[in-house]
Amino acid sequence: MFRMLISSYYLLATTSITLFYRVIFGILSILSRAWIGNIFSVLWKSGGWFSWTTQSDTMLRNIEKTILSCVKTAYKRFYVDIGSVVGQSDKIWTISLNDEASQTPLVMLHGMGAGVALWCPNLDALAATRPVYAIDLLGFGRSSRPKFASDAEKVEAQWVESVEEWRREVNLNNFILLGHSLGGYIATAYALKYPERVRHLILAEPWGFPEKPANVYEKYQVPLWIRAIATALQPFNPLWAVRAAGPAGKWLVSKTRPDISRKYMSYVPDAETVIPEYIYQCNSQTPSGESAFHALVHGWGWAKNPMLYRVDKLDPNLPITVLYGSRSWVDNGTGRLITESRPGSVTHEHVINGAGHHIYLDKSELFNKIVIEACARADQDGGVATTLQLQSDATDVRDKVNEDAAKINKSGDTVTNDKTNEDTGPKAKTGGDNISHNKHSEAPVS
Repeated sequence: MFRMLISSYYLLATTSITLFYRVIFGILSILSRAWIGNIFSVLWKSGGWFSWTTQSDTMLRNIEKTILSCVKTAYKRFYVDIGSVVGQSDKIWTISLNDEASQTPLVMLHGMGAGVALWCPNLDALAATRPVYAIDLLGFGRSSRPKFASDAEKVEAQWVESVEEWRREVNLNNFILLGHSLGGYIATAYALKYPERVRHLILAEPWGFPEKPANVYEKYQVPLWIRAIATALQPFNPLWAVRAAGPAGKWLVSKTRPDISRKYMSYVPDAETVIPEYIYQCNSQTPSGESAFHALVHGWGWAKNPMLYRVDKLDPNLPITVLYGSRSWVDNGTGRLITESRPGSVTHEHVINGAGHHIYLDKSELFNKIVIEACARADQDGGVATTLQLQSDATDVRDKVNEDAAKINKSGDTVTNDKTNEDTGPKAKTGGDNISHNKHSEAPVS
């Protein structure tokens, strides 16, 4: 009888707690994300602890240069003006290596909260035989930080167009596209929109592919109190704590992921100080790209528009290489699902033992080897980009001829064309037209 009474009280207590948390969930869901964002916006603009100084970009520039000093290959750093893609005048921060080489260029897109300098373990090896371009995605690092849309589809389109405008300005006809994490999501979205530009798609630990499981909380046995905290934090950007911590933000970064700094010690002098400083500087400014990423997400980091539902729409002739770490939180079974979604297409899957999510760092030599092999295949095969590019260029010329013929018929004058393709000619706007070709040069920055 006593046991029955205890059991009854226990059942009543657990039921009450469950109801209590459900009420909390309901209240929190009513809170507007914009309302909370407005509060932090006011705190940020008011100065003091929540604000960041105007010298942050200078500090980021210097710390990036310090990290890249370990790169032996000559490189250039410059801004590329892409016009009004999201803001009024957007610029993409770019580093290029070996850009005189004749092989297919490799373009690298980093993950959420990262920047170009974190590719330092890979740049020398990957640029040994081909041009390599690494960019700070719009909204991250030293690139412009405009206000993105709040709709997931619009944000995705804005990022895709920012990459395309960058390509046009740099004047790359086609290239190998490598994306890590969020960069993998954007790279895939770009390949869907502009298949004629991508010769080979390399996805390293790509984020945003699987759908959120219906029973995710039950599957991972998440306690109610953790779910309550997670729900309370959902309106905030992922790295809000770094900025809210003010001057303590760097310390917070170093203590949250000390393993990342240690792994860079083989490449960067004083990495335990330099790497947290770089990550902090990348994320202590206006959270533009971070807010855009937040718009793509629902739940605990699942994509609102999962890419697995769309990979079957990629051109079937586009080769894909997918890399996962065996110790990563990203499900490496996604590679198999990508392969199954594209029957008859070429997909190379690799799971690197001992590597986590930062696969390019954890096992950099093996990562570089796999990427180099994928690039070599792209040089040999040509891929979908070559055929589609020829078709695209032919269409451009044909349209131009028809347009000029119409002008001749209308005016009776002969029209002389200096240009048959609007992508012809160097178009990179770097803040300074003359770029030195000395080792580790940087264009003047306005």
